[in-house]
Amino acid sequence: MINVAVLGACGRMGSLIVENITLSADMQLAAAFSSDNFGKDAGKFSRVGNLGIKISDVKELGSVLKKTQSDVLIDFTVAGATAVNAPIAATCGVNLIIGTTGLTKEQRTIIDGAILENQVSAVISPNFSIGGNVFFKIVREAAKYLEDYDIEIIEAHHNQKKDAPSGTALQAAEVISETVGGKKYIYGRKGIAPRGKELGIHAVRAGDITGDHTVLFAGNSERIEIKHTIHSLQIFAKGAVRAAEWVCSQKPGIYSMDDILGL
Repeated sequence: MINVAVLGACGRMGSLIVENITLSADMQLAAAFSSDNFGKDAGKFSRVGNLGIKISDVKELGSVLKKTQSDVLIDFTVAGATAVNAPIAATCGVNLIIGTTGLTKEQRTIIDGAILENQVSAVISPNFSIGGNVFFKIVREAAKYLEDYDIEIIEAHHNQKKDAPSGTALQAAEVISETVGGKKYIYGRKGIAPRGKELGIHAVRAGDITGDHTVLFAGNSERIEIKHTIHSLQIFAKGAVRAAEWVCSQKPGIYSMDDILGL
């Protein structure tokens, strides 16, 4: 049985992850962390009934992970918190699933260094859905043949999302740039802004949109649009739990969803 710990267990994603852990025959919730609601049963927030696992203060992360003998920690919180908490978990010998977006290069350097130094395994991805990662593969293939076309990325999310552009949009941009040999990114446009060879990235924040991503390849007299739409955050939670089970049987290192899905 795999012992799983969850950060942000009272939030939208965290509660869904807890719910999906309870549906797995091969894993169990060992610890749940938050910045509030200490002492309350983690099952209350995922609506699965009492689980006998109390919400712990994230400030006690290291000691609780050791006490509960957690095998893997799932983190879909915010960049600043992940940059602090991931190294603590790695130091405790706990594997990591990181779906936090908005991480800077400096934060990734800290996180990656802790994972490699402490010889744990981790899956780090801006998108844990199967369709989202197939989307990246399709975009890569299209870019091979359409590199001379104007390329734009448009993403839309709910009005409470903190980071922009989304991690998925930035990953799509990276996939395209790697394929065509480097692209300058332009984030939106304003004023006199004639188009060059740049890659435009645009973010929409409105209502309760779960997640839309479109890559537009536009040439003379034609265009191709590749789109991925998320209808529920459940797809991310299911992917994270699948990744948690997978990563515990891997050699130390940093993996992506491509490794899990064989892409």
